[in-house]
Amino acid sequence: MDLRQLRYFAQIVESGSLSKASRCLFVAQPALSQQLAKLEDEVGKPLLIRSARGVTPTENGLALYHHARFMLRQLDQALSIARQDTGAVRGMVSLGLPSTTLVALGLPLMRCIHEKYPGVLLNVVEGMSGHIAQMMRLGQLDLAILFTSDVSSKLDAIPLLDEELFLLLPRHSSHVPEDQVSISVNDVAKLPLILPTGTHGLRRRIVAEFDRRDLTPHVVAEIDSLTLLMKCVYDGMGVTIKPMSALHHEGEHGRNWRAIRIADATLNRRNYLYSISRDLLSPAASAVALELHDTVNILVTTGKWQGVSLVEPLDDTNVTSQAAAE
Repeated sequence: MDLRQLRYFAQIVESGSLSKASRCLFVAQPALSQQLAKLEDEVGKPLLIRSARGVTPTENGLALYHHARFMLRQLDQALSIARQDTGAVRGMVSLGLPSTTLVALGLPLMRCIHEKYPGVLLNVVEGMSGHIAQMMRLGQLDLAILFTSDVSSKLDAIPLLDEELFLLLPRHSSHVPEDQVSISVNDVAKLPLILPTGTHGLRRRIVAEFDRRDLTPHVVAEIDSLTLLMKCVYDGMGVTIKPMSALHHEGEHGRNWRAIRIADATLNRRNYLYSISRDLLSPAASAVALELHDTVNILVTTGKWQGVSLVEPLDDTNVTSQAAAE
C-alpha cells in the first residue's frame, strides 16, 4: 500500500465513480482500476460496491477512507511546514462556514489573514451546517463554525458566541405594522414563513419552539440558499426567521430591512469553533483560529455584528464535553 493508492481510493469514494475520479485525478481509468485492485488485494477485503450508478464504499472501505483522508491531510500539512521559511507561517487551511456566518465574518477574516499571513492559503467552504459537520468528521476541514456541541467527540469544540434569532422582513412589508418592535410566537405562526428545509438545524430550532406551544407555522416556501431566500422575502413572498448576520451586505444592494424581536421566546443559537485535535493543528491552522477569535471579538464589540453576544472564554482544554452539557 502506498500514498498514491490511498489518494486514488479517497478520490474514487468522494467522486462516486471511477470515471469521475479519473477526470479529477487526470489518470486513465484502466490505471485507476488497476491501482484499486492492488489495494483491495493488499487489504484482503472488497472496498467498493460497484453498480450501474457508480461505486459506494463497503463498511471496510468507509473505515479505510476515513483514516486515509486523515493521513493524507496530515502529510500535506507536514510537507507545508517543512517547506516554509524559518519564522514564516505558511500552508493551506480549510475553514467551513455556514452562509449566515460567512456574510458577517468572511470578508473581515479574509482581509486579516491576507494582511498578516500572506503565506497562508485560506480555503473557505460555504455550506449548510450539516454538510460542514460531515466534512469535519471526515477530516476534510481544519476548522469550522457550527451550531451544535455534539458533532464528534474526536474534535475540539469551543463556544464562540450566541446569536439571537429575529423575524426579518423588508421595511416596506405590510405583514407586520410599521411601528411594531416585537412580536409573539403565536403571531409569527400566522405569517407566511420562508424557512430552510427540515434537515437544517435552524429550521429544527424554530419548529421546536412552535411545537412547545402546539402551533403549526404557515410555511409557504423552503429554501436552503441564503441569497435566494432573502431575495424572496424582499420580493414580498413572506417573512423569515434568521440571525441579524443574514442582513449583512443587504444595504449594499439598496435594501432596507426590519429585524423584529420575538417577545415571548428565547430564540437563539450558540456558535462553536470546531477544530481537529489541537496537537495535530498546523501552525497555519492555529494562526487562523486565533485570528478568527480576534476578528469575531472586534466585530461584536464595535457593533459591526449585531444581535450576538460573546461567550466567556473557557480554560485552554478540550471543551466538547463541557459544551455538550449546556
